[in-house]
Amino acid sequence: MSQDRRYSFEFFPTKTDAGHEKLLATARQLATYNPDFFSCTYGAGGSTRDRTLNTVLQLESEVKVPAAPHLSCVGDSKDDLRGLLTQYKAAGITRIVALRGDLPSGMGMASGELRHANDLVEFIREETGDHFHIEVAAYPEMHPQARNFEDDLNNFVRKANAGADSAITQYFFNADSYFYFVERVRAMGVDIPIVPGIMPMHNFKQARNFVTRAGTTVPDWLAEKFEGLDDDAETRKLVAATVAAGQVQKLAKHGVDTFHFYTMNRADLVFAISHLLGIRPQGAQKAA
Repeated sequence: MSQDRRYSFEFFPTKTDAGHEKLLATARQLATYNPDFFSCTYGAGGSTRDRTLNTVLQLESEVKVPAAPHLSCVGDSKDDLRGLLTQYKAAGITRIVALRGDLPSGMGMASGELRHANDLVEFIREETGDHFHIEVAAYPEMHPQARNFEDDLNNFVRKANAGADSAITQYFFNADSYFYFVERVRAMGVDIPIVPGIMPMHNFKQARNFVTRAGTTVPDWLAEKFEGLDDDAETRKLVAATVAAGQVQKLAKHGVDTFHFYTMNRADLVFAISHLLGIRPQGAQKAA
């Protein structure tokens, strides 16, 4: 994308061979924007451990873009985590997104030897030193399981102080919540980069449900833009791209120059957003 802005793109590991091939094709398309890295999610309780590992290794070796696996500690032992870190390090992976992680459905209290993301960050540093650039999560509108906003700010500070290099936010639609979060943690002494996460709403009805569960507010003005478009996929795509492009423009006006896109394994909306922003791919498609 634009030379004066930096981008990264998130994928999730698929359950089928066909889905995996589609993911790799999407990654090759997005590689033409010369992203800083691709990230790949890690299912609740490590449920996609092997698929995340395989996807990350292929993104790194075949698509030729640095890949950052998500790594969560809930449900995993230190030996499990140590083994993954060893594999990633041996494969030349140099970036990790360190998260507490979600419990699989039906599990009660958090399990595993490490209970919080700051514990995981400390563990990665103890095991691998400065080999990995560690990303952590930030929640401009508060983690849905946090007791209150102040407590969540303190949780973020603990992650930063544990050795995180930068953070990626949960998706949001109110830019002021991002600005306020950054202002607060800067006042608390945190100076690591905090990259805004941008979520294009591919299917508004479906997306509204899961972003709300994640603690993100869906403002009335956004819901109104999608009214009457349930059976009009092309117009929904245009609206979604316009909203996301508007987010990028507003953030950029306030000095933000790095963005993380939650792609849902699709390239079309990223292309539409970049077109609206007047941005074109920087070169030929990278070889597989």
